Amino acid sequence: MTDLSRPTLPGTLPDKRQVAASFSRAAASYDSVAALQRAVGMALFEQLPTGLQAERWLDLGSGTGHFSRALAERFKGSAGVAVDIAEGMLRHAREHGGARHHVAGDAERLPLRDDSVDLVFSSLAVQWCSQFASVLGEAWRVLRPGGVLAFSSLCVGTLEELRASWQAVDGLVHVNRFRRFEDYQRLCGESRLQVLGLQRRPHVLYYPDVRSLTHELKALGAHNLNPGRPSGLTGRARMQGLLQAYEGFRQPQGLPATYQVVYGILRKPLAGEV
Repeated sequence: MTDLSRPTLPGTLPDKRQVAASFSRAAASYDSVAALQRAVGMALFEQLPTGLQAERWLDLGSGTGHFSRALAERFKGSAGVAVDIAEGMLRHAREHGGARHHVAGDAERLPLRDDSVDLVFSSLAVQWCSQFASVLGEAWRVLRPGGVLAFSSLCVGTLEELRASWQAVDGLVHVNRFRRFEDYQRLCGESRLQVLGLQRRPHVLYYPDVRSLTHELKALGAHNLNPGRPSGLTGRARMQGLLQAYEGFRQPQGLPATYQVVYGILRKPLAGEV
């Protein structure tokens, strides 16, 4: 079982205990509103190196197991491990197959042996980790030589429309914070893994109104979890101010919500490679 006993994470990222609890509560509703997560995960899936063979793989931050099932289908006869910090998600995923094992664990301290997997696949999970260098170090440890880390994450600029609209209302922290893309570039470059690809792509979703967006974030378990967030209910006047401010972003398709998505493909060198 994962150890969530650490104190609140340093800096501006949420406490993992709150992240785990929030996503556990969202397990039943997650798949019904996970269009972005499906699109991003599939885009990452399509970037896996051609010819990659994975007898053993890890779906890190596996959620409801959608991509565990996709990995099992791609790598016939493979043995997969699904690891997630939210035990509610694991219970939900276990009922639908895909991975051979479902384990509660932390991406910064993986419950796997050294040199034990050929692929670490992680879509929209590591943005919740305060020490991404530790995630990279753990990936290097558990990957076999020649193995691949494929990850997607979120960076600064995500939900900027919602953030700017709240800023116009009260200036408090209402939207989750994420690290900069430049930090991903630096940390990947400093790791012992070879960087085969690292890019940032915007994904824009459109909503008829603000409440549709905030309802979806809550159903995903991805609503505001940051330190410094306001407590208690949002007053009617502030909510009305938010609605009015967000209307300034309206486009013909609806109200936009932009996600800045980071895609990374890294490889553990073979013995003797530089």
